[in-house]
Amino acid sequence: MIVIMQADASKEQIGEVEGALQEWGYEIHPIYGVERTVIAAVGAPTQDEARVAEQVESLPSVERAVLILKPYRFASKEFRPEKSQVKVGDVVIGDNSFVMMAGPCTVESEEQLMTAARAVKAAGATVLRGGAYKPSTSPYSFQGMGEEGLKLLAQARAETGLPVITEVMHVGNIDLVCEYADILQIGTRNMQNYDLLIEIGKVKKPVMLKRGMSAKIEEWLQAAEYIIKGGNDAVMLCERGVRTSETYTRNTLDLSAVLAVRELSHLPVIIDPSQGTGRSSMVPAMCKAAAAVGADGVLVEVHPNPEKALKDGAQSITIPAFEKLMPELRAVVEAVGRYM
Repeated sequence: MIVIMQADASKEQIGEVEGALQEWGYEIHPIYGVERTVIAAVGAPTQDEARVAEQVESLPSVERAVLILKPYRFASKEFRPEKSQVKVGDVVIGDNSFVMMAGPCTVESEEQLMTAARAVKAAGATVLRGGAYKPSTSPYSFQGMGEEGLKLLAQARAETGLPVITEVMHVGNIDLVCEYADILQIGTRNMQNYDLLIEIGKVKKPVMLKRGMSAKIEEWLQAAEYIIKGGNDAVMLCERGVRTSETYTRNTLDLSAVLAVRELSHLPVIIDPSQGTGRSSMVPAMCKAAAAVGADGVLVEVHPNPEKALKDGAQSITIPAFEKLMPELRAVVEAVGRYM
């Protein structure tokens, strides 16, 4: 349940309510806001919740107790009615801005990465993307440069000032990736890797959780719940397309997921039109559609020479195409009352 304290509740009164909830068997997660305190209480037997909610509401300084019936408590809109924000240096994801994350799908070389990083920075990107570790359906595909790729990303960040987002694939390399990355990406294949999600919950780094290729929105939010419950509430979601019967596009990009998440959760939502379509020709239009539908930003693959890319060249746009996209996208963002 969510216990909403009165605006004038003192620290002592809040402490009394927290103590009472713990005596009833709840694990408490308070949020001390500027105007009032909200306490999330989880873990007690569900059959007792209605009775306990009445008792909690009878306590001095409690405004009301709200039962959360959804299987994702902390990710729900009941837990946090206002949209949450994820801060990465000077970049804020989830406010009224629209964030552009751009760069190569995979780090291939110093020249390739630095060329892309300088170009996307100059064009207006605020986060640099790049994969040091790359999961592949085929065991013969390029798997990434590993730690050397991470070092190149850190080098690009040092020169451009752009925070870096890169994928962490398994529990064993969390610490290593955290040394270099500003945002940890959980890929579609790992959305339900619960051991990984639990460990990521212990990390104090922003996380972008991609939707599983066949996952329902509720399953996606429950995956986010694993991370938030573990103590890391700097979580954003990424819609990257789902698998359908269509074969012309790589996936079917579900822009309605942005609206669905808005109704169910407070978490920011990023759109990945590169993975979502698999076709570079569609990426600019889907970026604009993402802005129009209310997404908090996009994650775009940009490569200096897509035709020579070691990974996903068909869905990567060129640097000139990215430079052309940015002012067009900014016009759409400003038309819906937001800014880049």
